[in-house]
Amino acid sequence: MVTETQHLVEALKANELGYRSFRLGGYTFERNAYFTVIHYPGGEYHMPVGEFLRAVQRDIGWNFFYGMVKFDQVFGTFNHYDNGVDMFLGKYNDAWQKSGKAYSEMLPNEKISATFKAILEDWVPPDFNPWAAPRETGSPFGRKRGGPHPAIFRKRIVTKTMIKEPRTDATHPVNEAFKGLQGKDGEMKIKPEYKERFGLLNLYDYLARNDVTWNPEIVSAVEYSLFCPTTEEYILPITHGNDRVEWFLLLNGQISMEIRDRDTGVLRAYMHMKPGDCCAMPADISHNLWAPERSMLLVWENGNPELPELIRLGKTPTTPLQEFGLS
Repeated sequence: MVTETQHLVEALKANELGYRSFRLGGYTFERNAYFTVIHYPGGEYHMPVGEFLRAVQRDIGWNFFYGMVKFDQVFGTFNHYDNGVDMFLGKYNDAWQKSGKAYSEMLPNEKISATFKAILEDWVPPDFNPWAAPRETGSPFGRKRGGPHPAIFRKRIVTKTMIKEPRTDATHPVNEAFKGLQGKDGEMKIKPEYKERFGLLNLYDYLARNDVTWNPEIVSAVEYSLFCPTTEEYILPITHGNDRVEWFLLLNGQISMEIRDRDTGVLRAYMHMKPGDCCAMPADISHNLWAPERSMLLVWENGNPELPELIRLGKTPTTPLQEFGLS
């Protein structure tokens, strides 16, 4: 654990399996061989530990992302940026709302992040990579057997302009699913005086060498326009609740999507994407994706930090059709 954040973590003694519990505000997180148990003032809630660890890895890897990150249909976090992070149980679930069981607590970003990192370091086995597809990694279950897997310390790529350096076999071998993928490199002629300002990258080759799944990384940035490509396989470990419009372009493979009302979790639609398909997510929905094969997805984000407040005040569109004046 990073020394500067140790004081933010309230770790409790280890159980008979070797795992420590962690207290965070009104929550206490503990794990057994198969499940994470989340204690809160209204009782306790259980999640399969593998799904929990995969979701925690992405939540802190993305610094709580844009808006809501649901670990399942009940538990998750909602990023309020400078005002903190709202950790909730059932707050955005219709049944929990109606039963009066919902609970939430606003906590500082730094405290949740430090606690989640400590959980990963204590609970992730050495042979389980939370970033990987199930076929690529071991099991999260059972008694503590050392750890953690070094992948939990991986830093998300966030470029200020664009990625210019190609990946190589030495550091990023081509993923097994993309062996045999062929493509042509582009050509760009750059005047010597502008050499440092431009670059050319084969995005297909770059993504074929991706060492993680379900992790949109910023490879190109023009002010607030962010290109965040990612490779997908199996099931997105979280459900993302938007606080802005975001666009998806499927580059290859296939992806299916479950779309729900963000604030209630009520199902709205299913969608299936094929290569070349483009779709846009409104600012009031949540979505979960799954991919039966390794697939490449380009996520286009608007990184304007003022958007959530503008949407709340009704000063900017919440749907793609409104953005282009088509509704």
